[in-house]
Amino acid sequence: MNKTGNIVILRIYVTFVMMALFCVANAQFGQRTQWSADGNAIIKVAQGEVIRETVANPEQRDTLASKTDLTPSGREPLSIRRFALSDDGHKILINTNTKRVWRYDTRGDYWVFDQRDKSLRKLGGSLPESSLMYAKLSPDGSKAAYVSAHNLYVEDLASGKITPLTQDGSDRIIHGTFDWAYEEEFGCRDGFRWSPDGQKIAYWTIDARTIRNFLMINNTDSAYAYTIPVEYPKVGEAPSGAFVSVVDIDEGHAVKMDIPGDPVQHYLPRMEWAANSDELIIQQLNRKQQESNIYIAHAMDGTCTMIYHEKDDAWIDIKARWNHDDPSEWEWIDNGKAFIWMSEKDGWRHLYRIDRKGNEKLISPGDFDVIGIDLIDEINGYIYFSASPENATQKYLYRIKLTGGKAEKITPDGQNGSHSYTLSPNGTVALHQFSSHTGMSRGHVISLPNHKTLLSGQVMQVPDDAPKVEFFKVTTADSVEMDGWMVKPTNFDPAKKYPVVFYVYGEPAGQTVTDTYGAGGNRLYKGSMADDGYLYISVENRGTPAPKGREWRKSIYRNIGILNIRDQAMAAKEIVKWPFVDSSRIAVWGWSGGGSSTLNLLFQYPEIYQTGIAVAAVADQLMYDNIYQERYMGIPQEAREDFVNGSPVTHAKNLQGNLLYIHGTADDNVHYQNAELLINELIKHNKQFSMMPYPNRSHGISEGEGTGEHLSTLYTNFLKQHCPPGGK
Repeated sequence: MNKTGNIVILRIYVTFVMMALFCVANAQFGQRTQWSADGNAIIKVAQGEVIRETVANPEQRDTLASKTDLTPSGREPLSIRRFALSDDGHKILINTNTKRVWRYDTRGDYWVFDQRDKSLRKLGGSLPESSLMYAKLSPDGSKAAYVSAHNLYVEDLASGKITPLTQDGSDRIIHGTFDWAYEEEFGCRDGFRWSPDGQKIAYWTIDARTIRNFLMINNTDSAYAYTIPVEYPKVGEAPSGAFVSVVDIDEGHAVKMDIPGDPVQHYLPRMEWAANSDELIIQQLNRKQQESNIYIAHAMDGTCTMIYHEKDDAWIDIKARWNHDDPSEWEWIDNGKAFIWMSEKDGWRHLYRIDRKGNEKLISPGDFDVIGIDLIDEINGYIYFSASPENATQKYLYRIKLTGGKAEKITPDGQNGSHSYTLSPNGTVALHQFSSHTGMSRGHVISLPNHKTLLSGQVMQVPDDAPKVEFFKVTTADSVEMDGWMVKPTNFDPAKKYPVVFYVYGEPAGQTVTDTYGAGGNRLYKGSMADDGYLYISVENRGTPAPKGREWRKSIYRNIGILNIRDQAMAAKEIVKWPFVDSSRIAVWGWSGGGSSTLNLLFQYPEIYQTGIAVAAVADQLMYDNIYQERYMGIPQEAREDFVNGSPVTHAKNLQGNLLYIHGTADDNVHYQNAELLINELIKHNKQFSMMPYPNRSHGISEGEGTGEHLSTLYTNFLKQHCPPGGK
């Protein structure tokens, strides 16, 4: 393949890598891997059919539901977006015809296919089309529960009878799902749980009646503009109230759990059945997210007993932050007598065993972070987890005994990079994906714990003539050692001086410096930055979620816009000393939190950065949502000066270089309001800049014909004009 083709492949992959770093892009809530009961096969969709495929031999497959099976009378075959099997494997729940809610397509139609009699029926009766959310079959497969229009329903599959379990749902009283902020910042979407015996359902209720609407304006789709309201709690505003209730399916009687404290000044990010059908286990965070309480709640009368308390001077991360943005399920062991917990209380993110009385035991001692849990293999007595004690840009599979001890590395030596595994429930096989700056492979099947390859997958190497990524470390004047990657110009001549383009994110929501396939790529640049003669660099400041210990991550507390910006600038100061760097041509760019960092770098350190491209930035931290901003910055009523000092609008008067600012006017995450506040401040101080609004585009600026091409062209032309490429 020629170099142009190779660049296209890299840019396609980098699109997905970088979108994860935007506070939210337009990601979709996808299909989980579904394993067979014996752990030897996966259930998947292939060519519109649901099949069972042996992981070690994909040629061995059975069709569980054919296209014919999934074709309603007089209609086209169902297009499967997601599916789930009943516990006995006989019924298949199909999600189709989905519609987007905020950033995920979580509303749609659901159908149930029964393999025994080949029946196919639609759920929801006369409820509106594409209105059902998070449908789940009961443990015995006889019923389905779902949310529609903020109310919770249960449907008997034999009779088709639909019973509303709540009836006062509205855009402000939200049953069985969540409001904007809970979904965005806690990863909470599916808001109800069947009891193990199928007799009860536990569910969240969000009371958002005190939360004001933020009004976005649509100026293009009709002769008269109209507003689009989004229930959105700004930082400093009290959160929406959160409650948990249990409803008896047959009686219809709901019991609210009596969780101590003010329900408006707390969050309830996790709730599950407590390994039985009589009790719930609930995590409660205070508004500052510095204190975590775990309660056992009695379903019958709602009484709650606190069994565990934890406090942090900065903030406490919840499960969604270390488990693939998914807060669901509880890690029970010992037949429900204890569970596995993650905590940074000793300075590292470690695994703990906690029993129902709150007694704890450290399982994973050592100066390293557990990145995430991959599997609790209780039968064999191990926990599999990801970590990288020696290199914070990489990720490997380890295991440790449930009783504690020394961690054992499972990933073989010599495969340096980032490894991802999907382990079978029995812990004997895993799907393995390997990614590094030199290549990637996926679709491998390995045995565990020996990591023997049972089936080889696809391998993709970075072509020999593609730009090479180099990893490095830089130590700043503040004695902070930072990881970085760099892509040098093609035909690099160390005797020449080249312009630098820094890519930055810089906030607690994501890393930019990881040893993964696509590192060093730039999806917005048309062509090859290396061929055109740019040095492309990213460095990782303190405060990002790198596995470098609690102090690294939480030093940014109440310092967003200050500490992370100084780290970036001090690293850049060292880099411009390199003999092949042209200090007169230094540019920086970023999106979302990276857009905020770009603005702050351009405004606070104009002696370093001459050009910046900021996309969808938070220009004023007082304009963002309360869960995110208060988690990392405190409450503005107590520390308003921290918000002001870290906000780009405060420093806009210092602009000296070239700024291109880009924002979608329908951004429901980082509101376009931020753009106008920034514009006003720049106008006030007669600062000249370039601006591109994208009408009715959201945070990812992906909607609309021609948008991607236009954005890429705009970005590239501005960069070439104000930070000319090439060695001198």
